[in-house]
Amino acid sequence: MGRRRKPISDINVVPYIDVMLVLLVIFMATAPLLTQGVIVDLPKAPSEPVVQAAQDPLIISIRQDGAIFVNVGMENLDDEQKRVTIYSLSDQAAKIIEVRPNIPVYLKADHRLDYGTVVSTMSVLQGAGATNIGLITEPIGSLDRDR
Repeated sequence: MGRRRKPISDINVVPYIDVMLVLLVIFMATAPLLTQGVIVDLPKAPSEPVVQAAQDPLIISIRQDGAIFVNVGMENLDDEQKRVTIYSLSDQAAKIIEVRPNIPVYLKADHRLDYGTVVSTMSVLQGAGATNIGLITEPIGSLDRDR
């Protein structure tokens, strides 16, 4: 007659550790790829940080190559922003400003960008109804690179 074996009450955790290590490697490899947003090399200027308003601002970013991006809200600043042309910027900004007439508007332009591009973008924003346009800069000493 066969003797019955006592049931094993231990749990084999080795497969769970293997799965956890594989997931850890996947997350470590993909985490740097999740950082998105428009990289703009801002000019340095002695300025005070903007106090976050009760409502999210409209932020227009212009890269060195002249590409224009629209973003609404400080929380979404690192998210992928919507790329627009100078022609569609007027319509987009006008729709946002029509819904929220007191929305703060900020322009974030690369310091190597020519002055005419910044001025024409500001002109388009004013034509869309923006009464005040703030310029975003980097505080002096915040970047270690020399320009």
